[in-house]
Amino acid sequence: MLIRPRALLRTRLMSNCMVIRNDSSPRPLALARPFTFHKSKRAPFVHFVLSNGAYPPVLKARQKQKQSCVYMVQERFSSASAMSNLDYQLEENLSRPPRKRHLCYYYSQGLCTLENDPNHLEKFTHDYPDLSVGSLELKKLQPQPFQYYLVLDLEGMVEILEFPVVMIDTTTLKVVDRFHRFVRPIKMSEARIDEYIEGKYGRWGLDRVWHDTAIPFTKVLKQFEHWMAKHGIWDARQDCKLKHAAFVTCGNWDVKTKIPQQCATSSISLPTYFFEWVNLKDIYLNFYQRRAGGMLAMLRGLQIPMAGTHHVGLDDAHNIARVLQRIIIDGGVVKITAKRSVKNPSEVKFRFKNRV
Repeated sequence: MLIRPRALLRTRLMSNCMVIRNDSSPRPLALARPFTFHKSKRAPFVHFVLSNGAYPPVLKARQKQKQSCVYMVQERFSSASAMSNLDYQLEENLSRPPRKRHLCYYYSQGLCTLENDPNHLEKFTHDYPDLSVGSLELKKLQPQPFQYYLVLDLEGMVEILEFPVVMIDTTTLKVVDRFHRFVRPIKMSEARIDEYIEGKYGRWGLDRVWHDTAIPFTKVLKQFEHWMAKHGIWDARQDCKLKHAAFVTCGNWDVKTKIPQQCATSSISLPTYFFEWVNLKDIYLNFYQRRAGGMLAMLRGLQIPMAGTHHVGLDDAHNIARVLQRIIIDGGVVKITAKRSVKNPSEVKFRFKNRV
């Protein structure tokens, strides 16, 4: 007996029914419109526990190549009449699962005008991922060479598309502040930009916010310098390296390669505060004595679940910051791993013998 979703929705379900999975674990599974189930390699079974104690039928969800689900009712009753006389009613308190709210990327750039709009807050959140650290975890902290670490993770291969920074206090491991901007390329045509952004951010629904907020790299740097000056870690009058702070990246590419390329594309000189940085992969390798090829490998090695969306710069910066926090909690010292020559900025000296 096959029941299509619409017919199934019209069926009245019996009281005090419960939905469980085929592993017989009592995990509630809310029924939403259209009648959907969590995806899994094994087709989920849905048991309706009837108030009269009868052994329930089982609905097996099958999905075929983007077609609508068809539900197979496997009869567990002694006669067909027993099946025809069933009258189901879904338990009233079986509600829909809470919708996952994504971070508002207008808010992360200080541009959201709907902070008090309930409809907006129903879909998006203004709460960043939780990077809090318990007091007991701070007992093993070693003195760090810097008071602040600026976790940077750029996005964009042709030109920089996203410039996010998460500022971590090394004594409390708390997030002091965040800086986040989308960056508009200057050498690419508008048609190429549209195609590029659709491929990069369209799958996550971020292409619109990118087009609404992206600004040229030179303006991003000016705003970033104002942000650093506000926190007292850079002085525009001296135009020197950072004070009591250092950039932390997942690899050397961000600061060693991409920022100089973007500065050349934007016809500006490379700022001196980008002359040294920390490659967290080298710190991870030398502290834990095991190699990790990237952010996901470090998260897996430390059994830290990934938060947010991979390859969205701000989300990746938060995840890299969590790896940084764990290394410091475990007693690691985060030192500069690479430094440019003052006379020849293209020349980079690496401080660690063992490098990724």
